[in-house]
Amino acid sequence: MNKFRILAVSLLLVPMLAFASSDHLKLDRAPIDEHDQASLQRGAKYFVNYCLNCHSASYMRFNRLHDIGLTDQQILQNLVFTGVKVGDLMKSSMDPKESKAWFGATPPDLSVIARARASEAGTGADWLYTYLRSFYRDAERPSGWNNTVYPNVGMPHALWELQGEQVLAEHKVRGDGYMKTELALKLDQPGLLKPAAYDQVVADLVNFMTFMAEPARNDRKQIGIIVLMLLGLLFVLVYSLKKEYWKDVH
Repeated sequence: MNKFRILAVSLLLVPMLAFASSDHLKLDRAPIDEHDQASLQRGAKYFVNYCLNCHSASYMRFNRLHDIGLTDQQILQNLVFTGVKVGDLMKSSMDPKESKAWFGATPPDLSVIARARASEAGTGADWLYTYLRSFYRDAERPSGWNNTVYPNVGMPHALWELQGEQVLAEHKVRGDGYMKTELALKLDQPGLLKPAAYDQVVADLVNFMTFMAEPARNDRKQIGIIVLMLLGLLFVLVYSLKKEYWKDVH
């Protein structure tokens, strides 16, 4: 009986600990716009070039990119490099066993990662936007990289050539009558892009991954608005019918 009580208390504490661990995580707001087709198309290009080598998006088909303004010819010429058909799923060509040996775990499927990472600290897009800008050099990690949002992550920094190399550096924080030292990210070696340009690349990539997590989201919203308008019209008709039916009674 005592073991059962201990187990029950432990299960109750798990969600509390999860929320406590997410309270200190401060996420930057992702500057995305799911109606910006140019951004979505750039994000699709970045996803195919930098993410699809290791990660799959096995719930997404290439021809679904019609929704962001791409034709079959554009998809085949610019986004398909493995000989698959435009109607095939977006799967990585990496062998799962090899990836597990290299990274310690099989890279997760990214189809719905923008929804799965939503938390009390922010949306899944906010998490991804902050995560992809928070890698830093760590010689103690097997890949040589670590991340302030996802400590001890097994994934290397796939975009490091664009961003450059960040390090954790001490800096002084002055408060009301006190001074303390904190660790913060600092760009140690610049990459091919300036910080603002790199942030825009990440925003475009996250914008696409948000679209990919729910491609029918905008259509669903439009259908919802139409349904509400029809229900409003139906209410007017039904109310008029009710008044006409009961006019002699009242």
